Amino acid sequence: MTDPSESPVTDQIWTVDVAGLKVDLPIVAIKPDFGISLMMVIDLGIRFGAHVGSELGRKLAPSKPDIVVGAATLGIPVAIEVTRALGLDDYVIVQKSPKIHLGNALSQSISSITSKGEQRLLLDRRSIPLLAGRRVVVVDDVVASGSSLRGSIDLVRRAGGIVVGVGVILTEARDWMQALGDDTRLLQSLAHIPQFTKTGDQGDQWVPLPETFL
Repeated sequence: MTDPSESPVTDQIWTVDVAGLKVDLPIVAIKPDFGISLMMVIDLGIRFGAHVGSELGRKLAPSKPDIVVGAATLGIPVAIEVTRALGLDDYVIVQKSPKIHLGNALSQSISSITSKGEQRLLLDRRSIPLLAGRRVVVVDDVVASGSSLRGSIDLVRRAGGIVVGVGVILTEARDWMQALGDDTRLLQSLAHIPQFTKTGDQGDQWVPLPETFL
């Protein structure tokens, strides 16, 4: 059994205004002197999902998308709610875990700030007809390093899709801007969160890290 004292979740929270809805996020230690405010969209309820879907849908609607793409796992509810808000029906989910039907999938290597080691994004080849030649918006919950979002965008383009917009609930720090490059101009978000370091006499207080704007 895990010792509760070893949990990376701290007692501090970071409150963020997500398009008019305030949410308290726990600060989680990734390293002893480096932390993030963690948003688990699947734990925030139906009202939150509908709210962020509606607000992202409103921001992405001018790009006139035909279909929405999201990455598993936390991007799935975002993709569903944005699809609903846009009045569409079909959406495509890019997977992160091998499944029997994905043996011949299009694959893209990525890394994540909240996951250990390298991962792969997998796009079922049977989804290619849904994307080829169509206007696509790619959505996710949070963009931090930008690797997952970059990988999703690249897979859509390899499938012949035309990426016309990118939407996330939260942008975190600024590293993602380098990963997305020119595609940064396509990104719409609802709020921004910093990353954190320790301070105080006992080194027990989390404070936002300064951010470099690229």
